[in-house]
Amino acid sequence: MNFKTLGSISIVAGTAIGGGMLALPLATAALGIFPAILLLVAIWAISAYTALLMLEINLHVGVGDNVHSITGKTLGKVGQLIQGGSFLSLLFALTMVYLMGGSSLLESRLEPLLGVEMNNQVAVLLFTLIFGGIILIGVSWIDKVSRLLFSAMVVLLVLVVTFLLPEVNYANIAAQNLEKVAQGSELAHLWLAAIPVVFTSFGFHVCIATIVRYLDGEAMTLRKVLLIGSTIPLVCYILWLLVTLGTLGGATVHSFEGSLPLLVNALQDVADSAVVSQFIDFFANLALITSFLGVTMSLFDYIAELTRAKEDISGRIKTWLITFVPPLLCALYYPDGFFQVLGFAAIPLVVMIIFLPIAMAFKTRGQNTQGYQVAGGNGALAATGVVGIGIVLAQLVVALS
Repeated sequence: MNFKTLGSISIVAGTAIGGGMLALPLATAALGIFPAILLLVAIWAISAYTALLMLEINLHVGVGDNVHSITGKTLGKVGQLIQGGSFLSLLFALTMVYLMGGSSLLESRLEPLLGVEMNNQVAVLLFTLIFGGIILIGVSWIDKVSRLLFSAMVVLLVLVVTFLLPEVNYANIAAQNLEKVAQGSELAHLWLAAIPVVFTSFGFHVCIATIVRYLDGEAMTLRKVLLIGSTIPLVCYILWLLVTLGTLGGATVHSFEGSLPLLVNALQDVADSAVVSQFIDFFANLALITSFLGVTMSLFDYIAELTRAKEDISGRIKTWLITFVPPLLCALYYPDGFFQVLGFAAIPLVVMIIFLPIAMAFKTRGQNTQGYQVAGGNGALAATGVVGIGIVLAQLVVALS
């Protein structure tokens, strides 16, 4: 396996692993660890299949084309409008999520440091100005900063898992799966709420077109890259659930009601070590910041392309305002929506990585039967479409209940 292949695997894995990882224990706490792991594996299988489906489409339509171009060639202007609208909705929603999550962690860290009680709205504004301001610097610098921070985050994740695994109470894990935190309709509602959040945590598909171009369309190598790259987050997520739910207990994590600071503080108490406590704190912050930078950089560039903004200071400031003002206003007036908005992000993600690829696959398979094709035929496409509808319905039921 050469360095290009290894680098591509790291890009796929790195695109998936991020702030959404912190929400997984909060989303699945009431389900029990084993059911939560089964849900992770099921969602991973769907994500891996749709990644291979997007690879198939990319190879058939043209190596080197971006998603917008591929959608236009297969589904025309209407498809491009749907794809563009879904992409914007997804990135705006994720930006809002990371503003809320990042500001809540910033608030919990600054209060003891400054010795004053900080208003959540002030924390949101500070987080936006400090870390959102980095976006104005330019892509080349953001890329360097993001790679450095992501590498540090991975190292910290390994250290945190290594230190907390011995603290896992395996008897407690068994008890969690016998004694449910919730029952009946409440448990069903929590299952519906968990599915979109878990699905969003495997959203690495935006980098596939870039990887295809980088590896010159070598189908078997790309297949290996996508499968291995998507499996790494699955393993990380399973270990993360073990060290969070296995040490704290599902009932305890469920009682946090989606609060990231409470989860981080509880894990620090379990660690019972100042050094490990700092590792957990840094890991949580880096997970949010790296995701925030990646998402907002993509959103900033996409808006600049749509508005044809100039690359001077005035043009970049206007693009920055369009990028951050809408999610900032939402974060200011809906401060406790981290968990809910992350679930909402699943809807545009389903459109982008399930519905549109299925439509494109039906179109391209009718025109060209040569080259790489994912196993399963039209039956697998139809089954995946049903799963996509199920994920959307789950989020809508949760939102309306």
